[in-house]
Amino acid sequence: MKTLLLVLDSVGIGALPDAHLYGDEGSHTLGHIAEVVNGINLPNLAKLGLGKITSLKGVPANLTVEGSYGKMAEMSCGKDTTTGHWEIAGLLTKKALPTFPHGFPAELITAFEQEIGRTVLGNKVASGTEIIKELGEKHLQTGEPIVYTSADSVFQIAAHEEVIPLGELYEMCKKARGLLTGKWAVGRVIARPFLGEPGNFNRTTNRHDFSLLPPAPTVLDALQAQGEEVIGVGKIKDIFAGQGITRSFPTKSNDDGLDKTMQAWRELKSGLVFTNLVEFDSKYGHRNNPEGYAQALEAVDLRLEEIFNLVKEEGILMITADHGNDPTTQSTDHSREYVPLLVYGQNVRSNVNLGRRKTFADIAATISALYRLSYQCPGKSFLRSISEGSEQK
Repeated sequence: MKTLLLVLDSVGIGALPDAHLYGDEGSHTLGHIAEVVNGINLPNLAKLGLGKITSLKGVPANLTVEGSYGKMAEMSCGKDTTTGHWEIAGLLTKKALPTFPHGFPAELITAFEQEIGRTVLGNKVASGTEIIKELGEKHLQTGEPIVYTSADSVFQIAAHEEVIPLGELYEMCKKARGLLTGKWAVGRVIARPFLGEPGNFNRTTNRHDFSLLPPAPTVLDALQAQGEEVIGVGKIKDIFAGQGITRSFPTKSNDDGLDKTMQAWRELKSGLVFTNLVEFDSKYGHRNNPEGYAQALEAVDLRLEEIFNLVKEEGILMITADHGNDPTTQSTDHSREYVPLLVYGQNVRSNVNLGRRKTFADIAATISALYRLSYQCPGKSFLRSISEGSEQK
């Protein structure tokens, strides 16, 4: 049995009932993007039922779709990448990971500076592109790394690759990860390398995430324990700190992510390919660029036909997201939203409405049922609903 789990990073589909607690009331990443561009062209996602989940300008809702569809709510506390992916894999975050809206405490920064043998710049909440504009030139002059955070549970270190080589930057991140435990246990330490000259700095694709180890087993661990392969594509290995991952394919872009996904699928004999396509979030959501976001969605949709052709011969495809990131709001941060659930495959029933699921962990529960694992999680399997030969509930 082969399964492809494809996460369209940040492609939310409407505010959750508790979105006001996160400052995200009214957010609707996909809906607002479609409105801004006067209709979005996503024929392959429409074939799977995207337009039946919610009203989207340009996406037809009157199709007899080729798969099963629904939407999922996040049960965990939070709205970040780590929390979302962990819940998809069956692990709830009951206490939100710590954030630092006023920068990191002096005690932590002093300890970090002692570890790396340098003082640092920044130490505040900032946009990644803006902070290198602001402090990049001083960084070139002093060699001091730029430390910053966001609304997410992250400790980010930006450095010019010709000032602090990648290997040294990654070592700094590992030292930060060692310090960031207990009350400081952020979800991710992120290396943010860049190149260029003052006035023309550009982040490179050599980003690397150093994640908190999941505090309990996920369905990925259960698959691996049963002898199944779990291939992470994109930043999946980073998100799970390597736990439950048997092989990893790092990627440079959405397009590269799809290429690597198809390569992994062809090489997979049995198990799971788990892919994250990050550019929706990193290049367009956080930059409040709905037009670019729409173009990226349409580009990925165009290539989904290649994925369909692979999966329909054997296995199941599940498409979802990990949170929202509405680029039409004033915020440049993630948004607390429902995420789409689209399921397709050779033995997947067509035109089945899976409804509104209570947790992202329904995916983990379904994978557990599909592979007959003993793994238990808070989710509820939808395998019977999508399987050919079963009666729809």
